[in-house]
Amino acid sequence: MSFFEMTMLLCFGMAWPTSIYKSIKSKSTKGKSVNFLFIILAGYLAGILHKLFYNLDFVIVLYVINFLMVLTDIILYYRNRRLEQINEC
Repeated sequence: MSFFEMTMLLCFGMAWPTSIYKSIKSKSTKGKSVNFLFIILAGYLAGILHKLFYNLDFVIVLYVINFLMVLTDIILYYRNRRLEQINEC
């Protein structure tokens, strides 16, 4: 286990609830980049795979939690985009 890897994941992980909350409340895609979210998601997936294949320890839990939060934000992005399209009609 790497203390620094764990610290990085905890710090990044603290930002996602705020982003998810903003997506829920605003019901808007403004200020969001779905491409950026997919890049971050791919990075967390790479971290999970590395842990599974090379260095399994409990830090994988932090990768999975962060992965799920980013996935939630992506789902909310598409929900909000649909809401924006409905409101345009």
